[in-house]
Amino acid sequence: MIKTKKIWMDGKFVDWDKAQVHVLTHTLHYSMGVFEGIRCYECEGGKSAIFRLEEHINRLYNSAHILGMTIPFDKKVILETCKEVMRVNNLAHGYIRPLVFIGDGEMGLFAVDNPIRVSIAAWPWGTYLGEEGLAKGIRAKISSFSRHHVNTTMNKAKACATYLNSILAKREALAAGYNEAIFLDTEGYVAEATGENVFIVHDGKAKTTPSGASILNGITAASVATILRDQKIDITEEKFTRDELYLADEVFLTGTAAEITPIREVDDRTIGKGRPGPITQQIQKIFFDIVKGKTAKYKNWLSYL
Repeated sequence: MIKTKKIWMDGKFVDWDKAQVHVLTHTLHYSMGVFEGIRCYECEGGKSAIFRLEEHINRLYNSAHILGMTIPFDKKVILETCKEVMRVNNLAHGYIRPLVFIGDGEMGLFAVDNPIRVSIAAWPWGTYLGEEGLAKGIRAKISSFSRHHVNTTMNKAKACATYLNSILAKREALAAGYNEAIFLDTEGYVAEATGENVFIVHDGKAKTTPSGASILNGITAASVATILRDQKIDITEEKFTRDELYLADEVFLTGTAAEITPIREVDDRTIGKGRPGPITQQIQKIFFDIVKGKTAKYKNWLSYL
């Protein structure tokens, strides 16, 4: 990680190395917290813009609401601070991480009087699954871990605790020589990857797991679905199986960190021709044109600094 100068904590900017919490911080022990990952891109003309900032902050507040946490700042403050953290750190592009967590005070599961704290950091961060993966595709495996059942945890909250599941799956995949893991849900249908939504393409038509399933509703995924429809490419939300994934002509992942990353192989089965397919490449190009401010049609998706 490349350190930047300042991190916003509870209403003020502090030095990076002084953005600290007590060892008895409640969320550190019990994982009850919510966060967002947001990208800012350098655009044409030397400007910088945050991609779908409002949608990310709306999801942050929705996640907190699902978990019964009240964020002690107005939404407008958080929106503006996401821009300001980029300016303060002189970043033209980077990754923004708002985090809402429970501070120290009482311990135990029913500690309801501890303060709800908020931090927002930003730093330079390249392509999550690698530039080569973005260009040539990655190798994935079906995880031995299942995605949380809808009554096991709150899947529509981007919650800290949820990601233990993802860490276990990711480490398992990397140890086995793959780049990423793909979860099945508890019924055996394809759910999502460790931090990304999954799209498949067959006979020129795209499909992705429905929002009602045990997945986090991805903001990049929703954007890609809109782009596909605008390109007159059929896109449906419905459950699909592991073997349907194997038989797809194209498979790609979407996410703030991963952006649009093709998958060339799943469980040692080659996907399509073993390289990014035409629809994946088309969506990649359109997406990167959008985030770099080259496409006026989607300008409302960008919040300029």
